[in-house]
Amino acid sequence: MKELTRRKFLASSVRATMFGAYALNETAFAQTTRWSNWSGGQTCQPRGRYDISSEDELARLLKTTSGPIRPIGSGHSFSPLVPTDGHLVVIDQLSGILDHDNDTLQATIGAGSRLGDLGEPLESIGQGMFNLPDIDRQTLAGATATGTHGTGLGLQCLSSYITSLRLITVAGDVMDIDASDADLFDAVRVNVGALGVVTQIRLQNRKSYKLKKREWAAPTEDILANFDELAASHRHFEIFPLVYSDYSLVLAIDESDEPIGQTIFPPGEEVSLAAVRELNADATPLERLTRNNAVGANIQTTEAVDVSYKLLSNLRNNRFNEMEYSVPITAGAECVREILKTIYDQAIEVGFPLEYRYVSGDDPWLSMAYGTEPHATISIHRTASQDYKPYFDIIEPIFWKYGGRPHWGKLHSLGNKELAQLYPRFRDFMEIRESMDPRGRMVNQHLRRLFIG
Repeated sequence: MKELTRRKFLASSVRATMFGAYALNETAFAQTTRWSNWSGGQTCQPRGRYDISSEDELARLLKTTSGPIRPIGSGHSFSPLVPTDGHLVVIDQLSGILDHDNDTLQATIGAGSRLGDLGEPLESIGQGMFNLPDIDRQTLAGATATGTHGTGLGLQCLSSYITSLRLITVAGDVMDIDASDADLFDAVRVNVGALGVVTQIRLQNRKSYKLKKREWAAPTEDILANFDELAASHRHFEIFPLVYSDYSLVLAIDESDEPIGQTIFPPGEEVSLAAVRELNADATPLERLTRNNAVGANIQTTEAVDVSYKLLSNLRNNRFNEMEYSVPITAGAECVREILKTIYDQAIEVGFPLEYRYVSGDDPWLSMAYGTEPHATISIHRTASQDYKPYFDIIEPIFWKYGGRPHWGKLHSLGNKELAQLYPRFRDFMEIRESMDPRGRMVNQHLRRLFIG
């Protein structure tokens, strides 16, 4: 322990190791049609896979094939949105900036574009997205279809910045949908791939901008007690409560005109998560608490300035499975406390920190934060090599206790009866889905449970 406490911990080092850089397997279907998601938790053996090169080709495919069909993005969803014994449709080739308007600061983008590939070309035309999620390998279609969000009390989910989109229906019809389509627009912006295949998305952006990121560690209770004030005083603010510790990693990001570069270089040696895990091997919860508090007390502050997209999203390589729920912000801190206490009391083996942040209320019907009030989102993780189910089964009822809504791309066990109680327009979405796909070609077993029963 003496040796460990001498070392200086970098917040970015610990966080990067916990959520390290990853690259997707772009040739997963080169020799086989078998599909699996990024974590390996979801797999299927589809009848066929179609790599679409044009909207006309997609429309013909939908018109001339029969049986189930599911669009796939980057495979980053942990929930079973994709698995089918029918057909898989890949729209990776429908990518890039198709057109833009620098007066309105809008851009039409191919829906198969990876978020991580959009920052530089948008920057080159003087535009930047308002917000981005923590992970950048998702396709634009997949991220918006699942209600993916970033962090920020004044910022909405990505889908809320859609001004129009193009949808190829299951019948092969082309629909250009915008706010004039009223209910359909609010249904299709978060659609989990159940209404058809989105091929183009027009986004409302803003002028390109720089951000300053600051990371440090602080006692979790101190941060939770002042979370509302801190979230309101920063463009982005979130914490990563370290399990079996009284500390959290803290991340604040704000707009900046400072020169690009690292602004604080903390002294000391970086220590990997592997070293912390080795230290905690066979330790009791009380021993882990003591040791991890020493870790938290020695994490040093880091700061950096860069263009927005380089600080908002990250590459990841440590594969994991994830569950995320949103709860009203008035219940957020108490929900976090109960999760941490449950992990400690039941001595659950957990290596990943939690993630806790605020997001603004918004309009898409199936958004986690649908409505006028902001929501808190809380995530739990389990390394992909471990069975996530026992841990998630213990924690998920805590989310339900606080009125939690699940992220569509993350693992959860709710069906349509429970979901209809959580989302005011859920039954309206079910009716639109039924009208657009009465034979249920676009649903798999998981979506049938969500929307049909």
